[in-house]
Amino acid sequence: MCDGGSMSWDLYIDKQIAFNVGIGTDKAIRDVAKYEMAWHAEGIKSAFGGSVKLGNKEYVVRPDDCYGYADKNWGSSYTTPWVWLSSNNLYSRISGKKLENSAFVIGGGRPKAGPLEIDNQLLGAFWYEGYPYEFNFTKALTLPKTQFRVVEGKNKVTWKIIQQTPATKIYTSIECPKKEMINNNYETPNGDILHNKLWCGGTGTGYVKIYERAVEDFKLEWKMVDYIEVANCGCEYGE
Repeated sequence: MCDGGSMSWDLYIDKQIAFNVGIGTDKAIRDVAKYEMAWHAEGIKSAFGGSVKLGNKEYVVRPDDCYGYADKNWGSSYTTPWVWLSSNNLYSRISGKKLENSAFVIGGGRPKAGPLEIDNQLLGAFWYEGYPYEFNFTKALTLPKTQFRVVEGKNKVTWKIIQQTPATKIYTSIECPKKEMINNNYETPNGDILHNKLWCGGTGTGYVKIYERAVEDFKLEWKMVDYIEVANCGCEYGE
């Protein structure tokens, strides 16, 4: 399902930071669990170079400021609801510096394994200047928790997400103007249309706050690691 016109590209890609979801993407596990959807994010920070041609207009893509992303979804359908956020254009409000070796990604909604639906589950990872934070419900021993809310307003879509383990917690807040997004017509491989709307954009902005538990005055307290400005955030929401 697509609009009229033409599009072509001549691109190379350098995948610099990956998020490996874990054993759940193994074929044997997928076959047993009968997951509706599998996901692997090989390039949550990717540098693209080359060109993209849309109709008669050609655009130059530069590795230094493309803020690229590359992943793979496979299976029978996206989850409903579907939530996805990712960015590697990040600045620290605390240090005032650009985070050159950082990227984050969050994805999921209501995963299905056979007849079982699991509400309010998002996979999340933040590669923070070489240090990995992960929130992965398939790794139950890490005791991950997730809360999220997506609001579709008249002029923008807003994502509010809290993910935590006993040791770490990350707040993510992103918004994107609807005029800069596409409302996709998405059709599943078997021809069904399960999403009445699927908003997709690449110009989301907002912030991420990272906390770790630390002992202060003989008490465990949440201590801020960084307060991060987010730009060029890839963002999706659908149901």
